[in-house]
Amino acid sequence: MAEQEIGLVSHYFDRIGVAAIRLTQGGLKTGDTVHIRGHSTDFRQVVASMQIEHQNVSEAGPGDEIGIKVDQPVHVHDKVYRVDE
Repeated sequence: MAEQEIGLVSHYFDRIGVAAIRLTQGGLKTGDTVHIRGHSTDFRQVVASMQIEHQNVSEAGPGDEIGIKVDQPVHVHDKVYRVDE
């Protein structure tokens, strides 16, 4: 499985389990698998849904700031990779 770095976690809302991710390169669609990795973070999950400015979207590209529900806590500056199967 190839991975492409697509962005960084810019904020984590722990009460609702949502990560704000700034996409720096590449795009992301619902249904894609992401790998979030950092100093104490390392897990994969499928993107079930994502939002831009509280509006549901099915895809996003470089420069977008998205919010996704995450299965585990993440940290600011964790790297986000899209897993290409």
